[in-house]
Amino acid sequence: MTLLGRLLKNRRADETQAAWYLPLLTGPEGLTLTSDQFGDGDAMLLEHCGKNIGGRDLSPRLSWSPLPSGTAQLLLVMEDIDVPMTKPAVHCVALIDPACEGLEPGALDARQPGRGVRLMRSTIGRGYHGPGPIKGHGPHRYVFQLFALATPVDDSVHTKPVDRARPRVLLSAVAGPVLARGRLTGVYER
Repeated sequence: MTLLGRLLKNRRADETQAAWYLPLLTGPEGLTLTSDQFGDGDAMLLEHCGKNIGGRDLSPRLSWSPLPSGTAQLLLVMEDIDVPMTKPAVHCVALIDPACEGLEPGALDARQPGRGVRLMRSTIGRGYHGPGPIKGHGPHRYVFQLFALATPVDDSVHTKPVDRARPRVLLSAVAGPVLARGRLTGVYER
């Protein structure tokens, strides 16, 4: 795998294809998203990484600043913006009840999501899938992006139940304005 990582060293996703830059998800950056398990731009712990590299696939604790008035739903997207593909890999998509003030470790587990968390499809499956970059490819940035939506995401997207919609299709179907947004970047390298 080290040879593959070196061969793909200069190939990275187009960061401007991340959810953060989608026209429907632009809005004021009034949310502060944090974790007590890593700081913005810091290395993520192995326990938050994928099982395929020795981690536990345990989603980190996440906290956010107070939500703006009128928030109907939160949308959380985690993407690897350094994957050697044309677009970032979506590691997790969740719709969260605005009554939640944060997420405990493991709240994005597909088998037992936390209270107020509804997990959607990602590039990899459903629920949280931690970092697992190609060995030797260099550092990968995993961006947690939180959007406070004025209107909840519809239960169906292009005639499909929202739970079965591909992540990019779901993201392109956000109807209401984004009242505030925030992001937190964790880094992992093998």
